[in-house]
Amino acid sequence: SVAEATAYFLPNDIGISALDCTEAFRLLSPREKLYAHYLSRSAWYGGLAVLLQTSPESASIFVLLQRLFRKQPAAQLESMATAAGLSPEEYQAFLVYAAGLYANMGNYKSFGDTKFIPNLPQEKLKALVWQSQAFQDSPSEMEALWDSCSTLLFSLEDQQKQLGLGDKGVTTYFSGNCCLEDAELAQKFLDSKNLSAYNTRLFKNKSEGKASYEVRLASAVQKGESAMSFLKSYDCVFTVSRGDYAYLMKKVSENLEKAKDHAANENQKRMLEEYAQSFTFGSIEAHKEGSRFWIKDKGPIVESYIGFIESYRDPFGSRGEFEGFVAVVNKAMSERFAKLVSSAEVLLPELPWPKDFEKDRFLLPDFTSLDVLTFAGSGIPAGINIPNYDDIRQSEGFKNVSLGNVLAVAYATQKDKLTFLDEEDKDMYIKWKGPSFEVQVGLHELLGHGSGKLFVQDEKGTFNFEQDNVRNPETGEQITTWYKGNETWDSKFSTISCSYEECRAECVGLYLCLNKHVLSIFGHEDEDAEEVVYINWLNMVRAGLLGLEFFTPESKSWRQAHMQARFVILRVLLEAGEGLVTLKESIGKDGRPDALITLDRSKVHTVGKAAIERFLCKLQVIKSTADVEGGRALYEGYSAVSDTGSHNFLHLRETVLLRKEARKMFVQANTRVKGHVELVEYEGSAAGLIRSFTERFADDAEEVEAHLLELNKRDASCWC
Repeated sequence: SVAEATAYFLPNDIGISALDCTEAFRLLSPREKLYAHYLSRSAWYGGLAVLLQTSPESASIFVLLQRLFRKQPAAQLESMATAAGLSPEEYQAFLVYAAGLYANMGNYKSFGDTKFIPNLPQEKLKALVWQSQAFQDSPSEMEALWDSCSTLLFSLEDQQKQLGLGDKGVTTYFSGNCCLEDAELAQKFLDSKNLSAYNTRLFKNKSEGKASYEVRLASAVQKGESAMSFLKSYDCVFTVSRGDYAYLMKKVSENLEKAKDHAANENQKRMLEEYAQSFTFGSIEAHKEGSRFWIKDKGPIVESYIGFIESYRDPFGSRGEFEGFVAVVNKAMSERFAKLVSSAEVLLPELPWPKDFEKDRFLLPDFTSLDVLTFAGSGIPAGINIPNYDDIRQSEGFKNVSLGNVLAVAYATQKDKLTFLDEEDKDMYIKWKGPSFEVQVGLHELLGHGSGKLFVQDEKGTFNFEQDNVRNPETGEQITTWYKGNETWDSKFSTISCSYEECRAECVGLYLCLNKHVLSIFGHEDEDAEEVVYINWLNMVRAGLLGLEFFTPESKSWRQAHMQARFVILRVLLEAGEGLVTLKESIGKDGRPDALITLDRSKVHTVGKAAIERFLCKLQVIKSTADVEGGRALYEGYSAVSDTGSHNFLHLRETVLLRKEARKMFVQANTRVKGHVELVEYEGSAAGLIRSFTERFADDAEEVEAHLLELNKRDASCWC
């Protein structure tokens, strides 16, 4: 069906924005610039591994595009497209597809894991390839490249529509003959040998009737297979080998070694040595060791992290996707956040719970605002909290990072794409969204997550609160429940803990942004300050409505913690009544279902403040007292999405899906050394994104492409 097919196209008017880091880069010293440059090179080479981690055809499509656009930039290739019979819309659709492949490092969306294909007929794309300069220069090579990927480039068979294991989808973390049982068996093997799955892939072979498995580690070194027989009762053999993405891992390590010469301190040097070890020999232990030095490197000017990190895209959930980022401290924003932290003593008592429910002393979270210079991988988040190694997080800590220039772009919306708001609100929203979001992020991260006390009785029976005197402000009675021994917030509240805590932090932001002192820290006074408050609250209720996209009715489950939290807040503010928030369904100018959400600005400081005050106090008391039953009843109640009650949220969800905006793509700068380090920037368009990638490997493009095709060919027979 047409509607179904359009779900697999990227729209021609998709948002594409340049990530701005000119100012941040300008403020670096020559040494810091060189350090950032070599780290960026490491990240970009390693990021190419994501092509091999995504689908059998991604690497070939990447090389096909690189060859076309290296010979002819987008503007030049357009005349060939016209000669090949493409309309301007069809050529734009091809450029958007190419940009999408680069931005996602493969032909599956990094947020949602669904396939996307070019929005033009296959024969027209073929005609364009045949007309191109790249084809004129080496016809047999280009034809072979086209033949190797053209079918999968366009096909939408059920199994190919999304990533998944076995018949559920496509994956290159496992050979095509693997199913869930194989993944489980491999996990048992890895656990028994104390090996991490983060940097591995699994290949299954049948020999002499026995299953034999190859666990392949990502490493520059290819020697050193060690055959291990395993679990005699299962009658199979496991071999651990090295050398996955060998050429790319070698480039990563070489550039880390170069970066080391420009490191700012001993921790950075040791960290880079361990990372280089990890990518040379395939050792996660070395990567963990590097991460320990990384945590000790507090508040560096140039921040980075690199490796096989997030496991969202392995269908089994244990193999990491490669990513590498390099970012620079945003000094202006970080100064405002520091001022907020130094006002914590004055601001925390303003929160709506008794002082017994507040920590004995404010613990400063390690939180920095950074501007991204380089983020290689399948997509760019707005914030990160790493490392993911639990043993390190518990004992040595982690870093909490907000990516300021990503936030600035990700939430900037053109007026005609701004859904569900009144015309008058739209202009205000566009003007004040950035400033209000900065206030909300600071309050959320620092005073939200940083506030509130847990009542604990330790192993020795000692309480960290005065049991006889502390009263529950909700009931006026003594405290009867608390955390015992090594119980934690996460272990106690399990499946709701993450979203509930995000909700508490968002409420702290809404509540404290009403404070004039807070607004002046961020440079907002008088009328401007009121606009910031109004748009922050309006944005929150709109985000609650948009959040419905991330609710799955079939399983009645939420797929995104922050979005669930915002929906809960929308419900609380609707329930406050008195006309504070109105949400109405309507029919849009295009004749399709629409909705309108409005906020009465005269009631934010009265009705709104009182509602959030009550709700926030409840959230904190339940959290402090480990009241899981009360917490579940409250949070799951507000999280429920149904078609009964004052609003038909299931129907509104359909409207939200109908009008959702495609996720933005980012264009990133390149760095190059010409005596000093230059920053090369590109325009925020499909052509700009494409050009940034063709110039990214300018010095060794042919070598890189040849190796990518070689790596891809090596395993081609494993996927069918």
